[in-house]
Amino acid sequence: MNFPPAIGIVDPCAPTGYGLATDNRPIGGTEATVLTVVRALLGRFRFFLFQTNSHKCEDRSRHAPQPLEHAFQDCGCRAFLVINSWKVACRLRRFHPNTPITLWLHVHPGRHNREMGPRLAKANIDVICVSRSHSESLKHFLSDRAAPNIKHIYNPIDEDLRADETPRDLNRLFFCSSPHKGLAQVLSQFATLRQRLPDLTLEIADPGYLSWDVGPIPEGVLQVGRLPHDRLIARLRRALCLFYPQDRFAETFGLVIAEANAVGTPVLVQRGLGANDEITCDAEQLIDAKNVDQLEARIRQWQRDFPRLKTDDRFRLGHIATQWEEELARMLSINLQAASNDIFSHQKQ
Repeated sequence: MNFPPAIGIVDPCAPTGYGLATDNRPIGGTEATVLTVVRALLGRFRFFLFQTNSHKCEDRSRHAPQPLEHAFQDCGCRAFLVINSWKVACRLRRFHPNTPITLWLHVHPGRHNREMGPRLAKANIDVICVSRSHSESLKHFLSDRAAPNIKHIYNPIDEDLRADETPRDLNRLFFCSSPHKGLAQVLSQFATLRQRLPDLTLEIADPGYLSWDVGPIPEGVLQVGRLPHDRLIARLRRALCLFYPQDRFAETFGLVIAEANAVGTPVLVQRGLGANDEITCDAEQLIDAKNVDQLEARIRQWQRDFPRLKTDDRFRLGHIATQWEEELARMLSINLQAASNDIFSHQKQ
């Protein structure tokens, strides 16, 4: 029996273990993206998940995560994707010298990571970013030294995320990201805005993987905690907008921004920050996060005349899964070429 080729996904950074049976348990955007891509490609490939916190995962299925150290053994994988950690990717290369390895980067590296470019290039490890702006930012960050091949594949959103007839509360705003992504500034802007529009409310959903001090919670704020994805989308459908006026945290993709627009919910995000301009489906959603007059004007405008957003299929799962299938096939062809080169070199000897 011929089995599909095995791909190892190595995640040393996830705060908790996750597997294909994780289902609706709240997890971070990076982990959700990994599982979405894996599910879409099962059958064409087999996947092994190697994670630092695999012991924290309750999944006991055959797709449950394995301890991270198993990735450094002979595990039968013909290619590896490493999530975020370039150092683990380089270490993996020492144990698998002829296996294609790609760094799947979901974050902006800090200034102390400048050596990552030469190290990845020397180890023949490519990088896949999650947006065009993310890849351009990384190229600029590494521009003064040797750098690996850098490309991007967007994070996917579900095919069935479409606008529907769910009634909206035109006074309800919604924030659904980790609190370190500028929530303190968002709360400050909301408090000021509510002095002008006292009927406004703000719901905050927190994925719960990071504790973060955001200061006092203003009047009109409802904290709904961790929500399964289906309930989060339901709240997005009812809100006037995704409320994200902060200029301190740059999203590399912004999955919730794409999901909000997909279900017809506009967003308020800082113009020119991270991937905001690239992911939002029209420029009317881009604002100066510090300009309360602009925030008020945009909210009043949408309350009077709720926008009809254009459908943007760039991020649909079907399209993204095809890109990943092509990328993994390319990696496997490199693997086969490396194997044939090894055989040829042995024959010559």
